[in-house]
Amino acid sequence: MHFKSVFVAAAFGVAMGAAQAQKWDMPTPYAANNFHTENVQQFAADIGKETGGKLVITVHSNGSLFKAPEIKRAVQGGQAQIGELLLSGYSNEDPLFGVDSVPFLATSYTDARKLWNASRKAIEDRFARHGMKVLYTVPWPPQGIYANKDLKSVADMKGLKMRTYNPATSRIAELVGAHPANIQAAELAQALATGVVNANITSGATGYDSKSWEYVKFFYDVQAWLPKNVVIVSQKSFDSLDKAVQQAVLKAAAYAEARGWKVSEEKTRFYLEQLAKHGMKVETPAPGFKSELRKIGATMTAEWLKVAGADGQAVIDAYRK
Repeated sequence: MHFKSVFVAAAFGVAMGAAQAQKWDMPTPYAANNFHTENVQQFAADIGKETGGKLVITVHSNGSLFKAPEIKRAVQGGQAQIGELLLSGYSNEDPLFGVDSVPFLATSYTDARKLWNASRKAIEDRFARHGMKVLYTVPWPPQGIYANKDLKSVADMKGLKMRTYNPATSRIAELVGAHPANIQAAELAQALATGVVNANITSGATGYDSKSWEYVKFFYDVQAWLPKNVVIVSQKSFDSLDKAVQQAVLKAAAYAEARGWKVSEEKTRFYLEQLAKHGMKVETPAPGFKSELRKIGATMTAEWLKVAGADGQAVIDAYRK
């Protein structure tokens, strides 16, 4: 073969390789500097590096491509190949998606991991039925209560305008006599600034991201639950990759899960320190207040088991073993 022919063949091969590079869009619900998003960006970068650019994932943060409640449907319908979502945000579709937001069921990272291990197969099966594959999950720090006034008991929560983000938080608002307003994390700061809400049950991370100290002055570290984000991929998109690229995606996902859990736990103290540093009163709830909240948790566990049926009971039984 002549040198010119070799050169042309090589150039053709490079061009074909470039043409075969797959490009995926990845909508995510949270700000670019949120630890979940930073973890997703690292996940995407790892895949690009591991595959030599055969798969390029563009991360669209802060609900910029699809709003948080739309992401699952976007991946399911092929409008996006991969996405990150708050699992419990979809518990109206299936109660199993809300198991990690049953109050006081799993309140530590150890328990949250145990609950994920107990529920993982059931949740993966549900996504699989709709043509999606679970790649990894990462929990948020434990959920606490933000308010614009001192709370000594559940009765003090009556009448608060409470931001909710999933069916569990809406039910808590109902049980304590607060007025729920469903607001996604990307819109929380605006909702606080305009007085649409003056209370919130969420993590130190979301309080930090939204600069909640500018609007409310009290945070109660009740450690109610640790909700998880899940990264899902369209099974069809995943199956379109060659085996080596699929393995690279799974490898990057395993690293992202391990890294994400570690960072979430490490940053829990940092977030609460930042709330206090900016003038918020970060307090442990009074024993009576916590006891009342746990009673609400028991009510909601019973309610959840009723709607989750045999599958839900099996998850709880495996978790409590």
